[in-house]
Amino acid sequence: MDIQRFVTLLGADFFTGVPDSQLKALCNYLMDRYGTDPAHHIIAANEGNAAALAAGYHLATGKTPVVYLQNSGLGNIVNPLASLLSDKVYAIPCLFIIGWRGEPGVHDEPQHIFQGEATLPLLDTLKVPYFILDSSVSEEQLLARLEEFRGRQAALVVRKGGLKYDKTPAYANSFPMSREEAIGHILTAAGDSFVISTTGKASREVFELREGRGEGHGHDFLTVGSMGHSSSIALGIALQKPGRQVWCLDGDGAALMHLGAMAVIGSARPQNLIHVVLNNQAHESVGGLPTAAGTVDLPAVARACGYPAALSADSLEDLESALECVKHSDRLTFLEVKCALGARGDLGRPTTTPQENKATLMAALEE
Repeated sequence: MDIQRFVTLLGADFFTGVPDSQLKALCNYLMDRYGTDPAHHIIAANEGNAAALAAGYHLATGKTPVVYLQNSGLGNIVNPLASLLSDKVYAIPCLFIIGWRGEPGVHDEPQHIFQGEATLPLLDTLKVPYFILDSSVSEEQLLARLEEFRGRQAALVVRKGGLKYDKTPAYANSFPMSREEAIGHILTAAGDSFVISTTGKASREVFELREGRGEGHGHDFLTVGSMGHSSSIALGIALQKPGRQVWCLDGDGAALMHLGAMAVIGSARPQNLIHVVLNNQAHESVGGLPTAAGTVDLPAVARACGYPAALSADSLEDLESALECVKHSDRLTFLEVKCALGARGDLGRPTTTPQENKATLMAALEE
C-alpha cells in the first residue's frame, strides 16, 4: 500500500517508535513529513518509552496515537501495554504498527526466527487484536479494520513489502571516520582481550575484519539480537573474569535504548571493562534515522554514572591517542567514538551460527 495513502487512512497526527527496516517506508515518510518535530513525531529510546509517550499524548488530547516498532520490540512494550494502556487499568487507546521480522516460512536472520513465531501468539496473550497488512490488502479492508479498532489498543502487523514509499531521505553527519575503520583500530588495540559487540552492522564488521585479517573469532561475542544489552553481557563476563580485559563495542542507539545499564556498570566498577560507544547519531542498521545521541554528552553521562574515566574521539588521530591510554587501563573506562554514517555495500553477515559463536567464546573463557 502506498505510504501516503496509508497514513491518511490512519487519520493520526502523532507517531512515536523505534525504526525498523520492515517499516522503512513509514519511517522515511514520517521523516519527510515531520522530521523530528516532537509535536508529531518522536523517535523513542525504546518501545516502552514510545508506549508511555503515546499515553501522555492521549491524556493531553483525547486522540489515538500510533506507535511503530519491529516485533523484536514487543518485549519492551509488554509492561506499559499490560499495566498502563490496558482496558483493565487506564484504558488508553493506541495503534501499534509492527514490522513482522522472522515470519514463519519467510527466510530471515537467526535472531528473528523465534520472535517471528511468537509475534501473533504474544498479541493474542496480551489481548491485542491485530490485522496482517501485506501488498494485497485494499483500502476498504484496512478502513474496515481500523473502524473495528477505534478506541482501543490494536495492531497492524506488516509483512515485508506491505508498505511502499519511493523516496529515501539522505541521512548523514559530519564525522570523517568510518565505523569499520574505527573498529579495525579498536580490535588491534584490544589484542587478545574479549570483545562483545552490539547488534547490527557493528557485529557484522567485527566478523568481516577478523576474517580479512586471518584472525579467529573465539574471543568475540556477536550480539545478533537483544538491542541495548551488549554492555550488560560484557559486564557479566568482566565481573566473572577479573583477570581478563573485556571490551564492549556498543552503538549509540543501543546505549540509549537501555541507558540504565550504564548506571549499573558504574556502580559495579569492574576494572577490566572498556565500554566503547560507536556514535554515528543514527539507527543505521534499520535505515539511518537519527537517534537522540546528537544532543547527548555521552562521556558526561558515563562520568555521572560512576565511570572513573571517560574519553571521546572524533578523528582517527584522536582515536589512536585515546586507544593508547585505554588499552593499558586498569579501571572502568568509557570511550565514545564519533563515526560517519554508512557501511560498505558488500558488507556480509557472520557465517557461523549464534550457537557456534557461544561455544567458541565459552571455550576461550575457560582457558
